[in-house]
Amino acid sequence: MITVVGIGADGWAGLAPGSRTAVQQAEVIMGSARQLGTLPPSEAERVTWPSPLLPALEDLVEAHRDRAVCVLASGDPMFFGIGSTLVRLLGAGRLTVLPHVSSLSLACARLGWPVEDVEVISLVGRPVAALNAAFSPGRRLAVLGSGRTSPADVAALLTARGYGRSTLTVLSDLGSETETSLNGTAATWAGEPGSALNVIAVTCRPDPGLEPLARVPGLPDTAFEHDGQLTKREIRAVTLSRLAPLPGEHLWDVGAGAGSIAIEWMRSHPTCTASAVESHPARAAAIRRNADTLGVPGLEIVESRAPEGLSGLPEPDAVFVGGGLTVPGVLETCWSALRPGGRLVANAVTLESEALAVRWQAEHGGDLVRLSVQRAGPVGGFTAWRPMMPVTVWSVVKPDEVDAP
Repeated sequence: MITVVGIGADGWAGLAPGSRTAVQQAEVIMGSARQLGTLPPSEAERVTWPSPLLPALEDLVEAHRDRAVCVLASGDPMFFGIGSTLVRLLGAGRLTVLPHVSSLSLACARLGWPVEDVEVISLVGRPVAALNAAFSPGRRLAVLGSGRTSPADVAALLTARGYGRSTLTVLSDLGSETETSLNGTAATWAGEPGSALNVIAVTCRPDPGLEPLARVPGLPDTAFEHDGQLTKREIRAVTLSRLAPLPGEHLWDVGAGAGSIAIEWMRSHPTCTASAVESHPARAAAIRRNADTLGVPGLEIVESRAPEGLSGLPEPDAVFVGGGLTVPGVLETCWSALRPGGRLVANAVTLESEALAVRWQAEHGGDLVRLSVQRAGPVGGFTAWRPMMPVTVWSVVKPDEVDAP
């Protein structure tokens, strides 16, 4: 059995009696050098985490399988902590978790913020671009820093995205005798790098004239860098409504173009994931920039042609085919990989791709919808409707095996 003990910045002095007992009875204690250094002397073997930790963690724990192991974790082990990782690797049945007060709870207590009203983003092991999706006027964010430069990185990103008026409070070493608090705004931030143990509390305030980006599908076309290969705003909104993203689901975006479908899929919920398959190198590079700018840097980008590039991808809960619909094997591969109950949506613009969609609809069912969008534009000194190319949308839910004919 492994006992995971949450420990605060105040170290041994802040541990509850049960947590102290678990540490005292351990034969092996694992943790960071800082955490181990806060403990009183004992006979237990002390193991300092290697770097990088995750590749070595499972083997390290298994090497001491028959001994009483205590793992030290910062604050609450199940809140962006190593406890969650150990559960994923070993299963909950092998762990006893003794949480400490989380840095989020301490930060909210200092600020007078209701915890349930705060969006939390961790930068530990994640790029700062992950914050981009969270920026919204008046929104309160608690950003778990990954080092001494995190406050400056967050301030710079806010300013670059048009939220320079946002207020920042950097809380360092929460719960310890050396706890500090530093206030400022993003655009004028000049705070010196402090402790690596910091929480950056942000109240988002947009600059005048900024048009905030919503989380619902249908971002402006101008939100994306593209060369014209973009599922346009109105078509994108309908397409995503048919894909119907749910928390924790995975999407294949085949022939991704600018990546707009995959990106908006991931923006719908923090646990949604996606693989964008695009063979054009310049477009694949633009997808990466779009994903970072719009706050989903975790988007998997596969620079390859389909169906070859689909091999080895995570099983999809939904598939969107926006390009390469008529390429032999693409629809067959996507349909075969899609889990029962999953959704497939294919958009057709040419007569050839529309004919293929009609044939597949006849074989597998689903809905066919033809969309035609016109946007007003100038004609000389007047205004007239400018039609876009019509798009045929085929959407279908793959039947469960027991329901299949």
